[in-house]
Amino acid sequence: MNIVLMGLPGAGKGTQADKIVEKYGTPHISTGDMFRAAISEGTELGVKAKSYMDQGALVPDEVTIGIVRERLSKPDCEKGFLLDGFPRTVPQAEALDGLLSDLGRSIEYVLNVEVEKDELVARLTGRRICKECGTSYHLQFNPSKVEGKCDKDGGELYQRADDNPETVINRLEVNMTQTAPLLSYYDGKGVLTNIDGQQDIDKVFVDLDAILQKNN
Repeated sequence: MNIVLMGLPGAGKGTQADKIVEKYGTPHISTGDMFRAAISEGTELGVKAKSYMDQGALVPDEVTIGIVRERLSKPDCEKGFLLDGFPRTVPQAEALDGLLSDLGRSIEYVLNVEVEKDELVARLTGRRICKECGTSYHLQFNPSKVEGKCDKDGGELYQRADDNPETVINRLEVNMTQTAPLLSYYDGKGVLTNIDGQQDIDKVFVDLDAILQKNN
């Protein structure tokens, strides 16, 4: 199964990716993991990617696509893969289709975990972190036993600057603007399925799994 998993920040995409990997043994491939592996292995493309990253610049699509090609050509991807965080744009999706065509393959599923904006804001702004040990809590989903204090060491809990409502809303709006054309692209190809991500975590996976089971 060749899968692209999509979802806005806070939608729980990472949790669902872990569940898919656990059940199907599909390699979970994120952009960050691919870059780190290529850099660690010292590949030509890895060296190029590092030069851009060291400057704080975006890695050009041709380098990114090359790294994706190298990763998807490895033996563990022969029976399928789960892409997470790539593609991010329509040109990247078109390039991905091209390289997969060269490999005699194609994207079979694009699973988009949908959560309403207000819910995402609540999820993302509710995070609190211990100043002492870094343990993460959530005001709604995983609160500390004593408000404002870490369960482990009693350290003060704080909200990261990028978790404040204004920053979170801006980040979501940017992501929504970037994602919309990509969703339309995959919808046009008939491979997109939207999943209700506001359900219980296990129910979200039941729905995801039903899509994967239906066509296998």
